[in-house]
Amino acid sequence: MEGDCLSCMKYLMFVFNFFIFLGGACLLAIGIWVMVDPTGFREIVAANPLLLTGTYILLAMGGLLFLLGFLGCCGAVRENKCLLLFFFLFILIIFLAELSAAILAFIFRENLTREFFTKELTKHYQGNNDTDVFSATWNSVMITFGCCGVNGPEDFKFASVFRLLTLDSEEVPEACCRREPQSRDGVLLSREECLLGRSLFLNKQGCYTVILNTFETYVYLAGALAIGVLAIELFAMIFAMCLFRGIQ
Repeated sequence: MEGDCLSCMKYLMFVFNFFIFLGGACLLAIGIWVMVDPTGFREIVAANPLLLTGTYILLAMGGLLFLLGFLGCCGAVRENKCLLLFFFLFILIIFLAELSAAILAFIFRENLTREFFTKELTKHYQGNNDTDVFSATWNSVMITFGCCGVNGPEDFKFASVFRLLTLDSEEVPEACCRREPQSRDGVLLSREECLLGRSLFLNKQGCYTVILNTFETYVYLAGALAIGVLAIELFAMIFAMCLFRGIQ
């Protein structure tokens, strides 16, 4: 009976680690896609050191989970105590790191509100100054998603630095102008009319709404996936210790 229980535990351990292996492969694939995607994400990530760091962390976490899933599968099949102990310790570290990140994300969730982004945009945006990381990132976002400001073109009426640099001669930055096609390489319909605030030639929808609508489904999917990964890691640790104790 004990042998049957141990055998069952071994195969359950293998299954859970196989899912961790697949999860790591998915994270790696997402990280690589963001880094090489030609439709705009690469520009946004490259313009923002924080996003670039996050992408590298995603790649590192994906690679680590990929490796640990592989080690866990090998440890379960071969019933190797050393591999199982190594797997358990690293899964525990990753589990605690992910749990801490989730708690911090919940604590600082107010930094993702419409009001926060509006305040930051009106305070720091400098127009077409590509040497400023904040402004370059916003320009990439507005061009990529075909939007203007956080809430709409009216945000730039209160953008103090932008108004100062343009001497109040431009109602909106060039990044708000409609293009054909809507990409960085697209042709402006009418730059002059757009900068004067003519609604026919500029993108009128705010970026907050556009991005929220674009990623709403993916946010819930990512949240569900994160909870699933944490649950799998927790069960994998339990099975690893049970298998470790059952191996003679």
